[in-house]
Amino acid sequence: MTTNKSVLDWVEQVKELVKPESVLWIDGSEEQLEQLRKEAVSTGEMIKLNQEKLPGCYLHRTAVNDVARVEDRTFICTRKEEDAGPTNHWMDPQKCYQMLFDIARDSYKGRTMYIIPYSMGPIGSPFSKIGVEITDSIYVVLNMSIMTRVSEKVWETLGDSTDWVKGLHAKCNVDPEKRYICQFPEDNTIISVNSAYGGNVLLGKKCFALRIASYQGKQEGWMAEHMLILGVQNPKGELHYVAAAFPSACGKTNLAMLIPPEGYQKKGYKIFTVGDDIAWMRIGPDGRLWAINPENGFFGVAPGTNDHSNPNALATTRRGTIFTNVALSNDDMTVWWEGLDKNPPENGTDWKGNPWNGKTSTEKGAHPNSRFTAPAKNCPCISPEFDKGTGVPIDAIIFGGRRAQTTPLVYQSRDWNNGVFVGSIMASETTAAATGAVGVVRRDPMAMLPFCGYNMGDYFAHWIEMGEKLGDKAPKIFNVNWFRLDEDGNFLWPGFGDNLRVVDWILSRCAGEVDAVETPIGYVPKPEDINLEGIEDKISFDTLKSILTVDKGQWQKEADGIEEFYKKFGDKLPQELRDELAKLKANLA
Repeated sequence: MTTNKSVLDWVEQVKELVKPESVLWIDGSEEQLEQLRKEAVSTGEMIKLNQEKLPGCYLHRTAVNDVARVEDRTFICTRKEEDAGPTNHWMDPQKCYQMLFDIARDSYKGRTMYIIPYSMGPIGSPFSKIGVEITDSIYVVLNMSIMTRVSEKVWETLGDSTDWVKGLHAKCNVDPEKRYICQFPEDNTIISVNSAYGGNVLLGKKCFALRIASYQGKQEGWMAEHMLILGVQNPKGELHYVAAAFPSACGKTNLAMLIPPEGYQKKGYKIFTVGDDIAWMRIGPDGRLWAINPENGFFGVAPGTNDHSNPNALATTRRGTIFTNVALSNDDMTVWWEGLDKNPPENGTDWKGNPWNGKTSTEKGAHPNSRFTAPAKNCPCISPEFDKGTGVPIDAIIFGGRRAQTTPLVYQSRDWNNGVFVGSIMASETTAAATGAVGVVRRDPMAMLPFCGYNMGDYFAHWIEMGEKLGDKAPKIFNVNWFRLDEDGNFLWPGFGDNLRVVDWILSRCAGEVDAVETPIGYVPKPEDINLEGIEDKISFDTLKSILTVDKGQWQKEADGIEEFYKKFGDKLPQELRDELAKLKANLA
């Protein structure tokens, strides 16, 4: 426990509000966690899986109306509406506090109040931040103990400081009409009510690690980004790190845990995963940009994860993992989801808890957004630097999206500000899987649209300021697009492990080892500098040439779309980005 006055005062305030039957301070010890697991199994909150095949693994089911993040119920509460900006939902902080307190009042009656001290990032690292989450859910306690560093040492590190993030979660009665996930960046506070789904209630995740932290980063001169961090070791033994941002369904986790193609493995290339989702980046003593992954686990989407698509992710789930909303095989108490293999259980239970025969049923066994929460240390390619609080130096920043035609396989920005422009216009096209029209361009700047805790115009300005501070030590900025299609809708680039071929070119550019061709949008590779050895049957040299071309006509339309998108930021849009758009138009004229 702690003697920190700001923590104790807040705990008393919350206690008075929610009226718990009992209070348990979480210490992160295995003994305490094991006790909570047993309790969750005895109440049916979790199901213990086959401990021989899946040691330390459990299954949890949420309510059927509580299965994903709710962006329309997620608010940024700043004193001035313009500080939340046009891309966030805003509510007046005082009104919001009042509404949330009314919803949460007395909601812990007959329940235990759990107090979780956690560190985002290795405890005591100069990059790290401390949070305290109060919850009435064992599921949250157990997931937070995987996703963050939960320990009594957090109290020692915090001491008497007031620099910590308050988090209150109340399950209430999981009413979707009264479900709110609210961030108060000016108060370092997060409140989530009426949900029990991980993305809404593990408050260290997007709520703290991005929405609150992005605001903290702006105030304190660092960056909190929705990015993977990947280390690539070349045959010379040199290790270089990239950070990369992709919107959902663009292969982020697959890239983070990439398996090098056979030819690359033989040459001695190795991949090291530092993080799959979030990067906190600061300027180091050497003037370069250094990054840590503030999380301690992976909160991944289960469907589609298999031995082919992402063997490292699958291996990560085989021990100490909590699965949410996947199917259960009753015969051997293991889990299954769509895309795992071609052998669904006949005697199964689906994610809703109903009997399910995977061989005959037309219903899905797992929810499309079913999840696994797995310890990062399980990952076969986890970086030796993962737990070190010093972070890793970033050589390149990669942005990406899903575009059928417009964007080439890879291009490099001209300089940092041009790179910020490239990140700000990131976009994906809707696919048949999404509702509505196919091929509509949705912009998601830096993959931060749902996660930026303040006005996105100010966020762009912060990026530009960081570039000024970094000067010639700034990482080089690139854009990739794995998703070019032919006329029949087939992917032209093989993707998955072969994406290393593009990352290899990127790192060669950073080292000044290869030339590039200047185009109206930036620098593209010479086709002969992308190594196609071993995949000649998957992609021809001519096809490669075609997906490296820049079509001026398509980019003129793109420039019009960018101009339209930029209008929503009004006067907040930095002049530097207006200048970059003007340069693009001039280059295309």
